[in-house]
Amino acid sequence: MELGAFSVSLTVKDLQASKQFYEKLGFQSFVGDSKSWLVMKNGDYAIGLFQGMFERNILTFNPGWDSNAKKLATFTDVRQLQKQLKAQGVKLQTEADETTTGPASFTVVDPDGNPILFDQHV
Repeated sequence: MELGAFSVSLTVKDLQASKQFYEKLGFQSFVGDSKSWLVMKNGDYAIGLFQGMFERNILTFNPGWDSNAKKLATFTDVRQLQKQLKAQGVKLQTEADETTTGPASFTVVDPDGNPILFDQHV
């Protein structure tokens, strides 16, 4: 099961304070509006900082992207991943429309209540 790029999406209270903190750990701004969200990278490691967008921290997988948000030549579509997880009895919190193509997402929650987002942008 190929899940694509991985990042941790953090719910933050003050985006600029969090940005400054993670810069001290060697992270640099990668993409975002710098008002409510920002993705920062340190080598291949990525963290998303989100102010006022999510209730909890989220593990995020991006099918179709490499660690630099570049489209992969081949990848497992998010709808196929969703079908595989459903076939294994994993309960989905939100679902992608399996009749569509292109960008889509779905969410599962692990046994400890941690949300996991599968977010395909291609």
